[in-house]
Amino acid sequence: METLPIQDLGRLIAKKRGNRGIRSAAAEAGVSSATLSRVENGNVPDLATFAKICRWLGVDPAIFLGIETSEEPSKKAAVVHFRKKKTFSPETAESLAELILAAQRAKEARLALQQQ
Repeated sequence: METLPIQDLGRLIAKKRGNRGIRSAAAEAGVSSATLSRVENGNVPDLATFAKICRWLGVDPAIFLGIETSEEPSKKAAVVHFRKKKTFSPETAESLAELILAAQRAKEARLALQQQ
């Protein structure tokens, strides 16, 4: 699976935005223009904003989080990205990684039930 550093999120935003203004792109993404501008300039967004931006970009958030789609996703890879933010303690990074992986497992289970 391809993985990208979280810093590439800003590059992808700038590419999708093209010549359009930040306000127009932000409205389309469902976030504020200030938030989209901050993320485009390298700041790491909160989880809700991250999800909206990934949806707008049409990219799987897993490519930034290092989450594998195998039976046993790699928690370690997700933790590494959260540890880059100096305000996160190792315990917080670990907890966030576990939360994301639990949400992913719940989503996969729900999709499997819907397909039955």
